[in-house]
Amino acid sequence: MPAMRFFALTSAALPLALIFLTSSFPAAAAKKDVIVEQADAHNAPKQHLDQLFSQLKRERDPEKASGIANEIRMEWNDSGSATVNLLMQWADKAIEEKRNPAALDFLDEAIALKPDYAESWNRRATLNFVMGNYRKSMSDIERVLDLEPRHFGALSGMAAILSNSGNDQLTLKAWERFLDIYPAERTAQEQANTLAEKLAGNRT
Repeated sequence: MPAMRFFALTSAALPLALIFLTSSFPAAAAKKDVIVEQADAHNAPKQHLDQLFSQLKRERDPEKASGIANEIRMEWNDSGSATVNLLMQWADKAIEEKRNPAALDFLDEAIALKPDYAESWNRRATLNFVMGNYRKSMSDIERVLDLEPRHFGALSGMAAILSNSGNDQLTLKAWERFLDIYPAERTAQEQANTLAEKLAGNRT
């Protein structure tokens, strides 16, 4: 799933997310689980994320930065709701098996149950991109960035869509936003440098 991996981290060596094997999903129990959300449950994870993003911004070694980015993605993968986590697992499994309509159903349900969970929007953006629904994908990306402006995966997806549309200037801006968050990512560096040189050449 190269496009899926690209959205997640823009690195071909890393998967979009771990694909979990799950037991059957009890729909009725799911809605009960989501009703009981803990308002302050994300305070500690948010502090940890802030620390990780500070480390990622300072780190210049690509391998060390990749490890930090992996930790960030692990934090993103936990919604704080067992029900939503299960829906995400089911979506990943459906994507792996190329059952895209089923995956969309799971992601739609996850978003409906916990609309402030950025990763469900990001996963749906990725799937819409793979299916060629670029307008829907961009809409989901914008929602991801509203919820988590530092989401480098969503920014790489934005850059991919803008690149497909041929808008080099906006594509470069997306990569520059990415690199402000994750400066050691080599693919992003290469993309930004190539675009900057191309645009500079067009101006001469």
